Amino acid sequence: MLLSIYHILATVVSVFTLVHAAKYSNPLKEVDGADPFIVWHDGFWYLTTTTSPTIQITRAKNLESLKTGEHKIVFSDTEPSRKCDLWAPEIHLLDGNWYLYYSASACDTDSNRLHVLKGGSSPWDPYSYLGQMSSEWGIDGSVLIVNKRRYFMFSCRDGPSQDQSLCIATLEEPGRLGERRTLSQPSAPWERNGFPVNEGPTAMYKDGRTYIAFSASHCSTANYTIGILEYRGNDPLDMANWVKSGPHFETSNGNNGPGHNSFFLSPDQTQWWNIFHATPDIAGNCGSNRYTSAQIVDWWMDGTPDLGVPEPLGTVYDGPSGEE
Repeated sequence: MLLSIYHILATVVSVFTLVHAAKYSNPLKEVDGADPFIVWHDGFWYLTTTTSPTIQITRAKNLESLKTGEHKIVFSDTEPSRKCDLWAPEIHLLDGNWYLYYSASACDTDSNRLHVLKGGSSPWDPYSYLGQMSSEWGIDGSVLIVNKRRYFMFSCRDGPSQDQSLCIATLEEPGRLGERRTLSQPSAPWERNGFPVNEGPTAMYKDGRTYIAFSASHCSTANYTIGILEYRGNDPLDMANWVKSGPHFETSNGNNGPGHNSFFLSPDQTQWWNIFHATPDIAGNCGSNRYTSAQIVDWWMDGTPDLGVPEPLGTVYDGPSGEE
């Protein structure tokens, strides 16, 4: 009798686990999957990617369901100076409101500027145009928090050569920048394939340490990859207080040019995850033929992040801890 009860209980547990296992496979988005950013809020994942000339959000209860999730266009523009190349949207919760940062330009010009929309108390609420963040060329804006103060990171053109670098500024208000400095320049060989590029900065925080991942080299090459800056204390605006390493995430298993990632926490906040784009094109791709994938972040013995390598598409994984 005891053995029978044991088997019954084991079967019940097995069935329960099967029903509630949040399995998924990559890619999460096959086309227009570049520059992914994702947040968890009130039981839903909210995913943005570059879908110019509109900004769109997809939401779902788990990663696998993002493939067929609820979807809507949240913004498009008719203003000539900013109605094209709406790139790399990110949604951030600041002071109880969601703000959506992105870059845009006039059509057929290289006039990218950073902009911000203001939303409501949910990422799914309507958004309205709040303003332009800066008068200088910039793309890939993202929020950083150091010592409880907000900063804004973005890709800029810097120095005599106007190489595409990373800049950082204080974020005085959600739509207003303060002092701006250079954060990183593409000086190492792995940052200069195709063209010298640093872009797509994103923050991660673990055990009192602060990291910024960024993408290096040009998206038109399979050498597009991820580097990491680690904060070492004192003024975050001083590039001397950040230590660069890389490359950390390179072309592998048919995933070419993996990059422009962002980090996200599992719903129960016990795991860090990496969401990124890659392309099947062996020469790289800067357009719509890029797909979105996600993998869990591991950790080296010294406490630094181990991104591993992009695994083969179709591999089945357990989803983030705490999903339904």
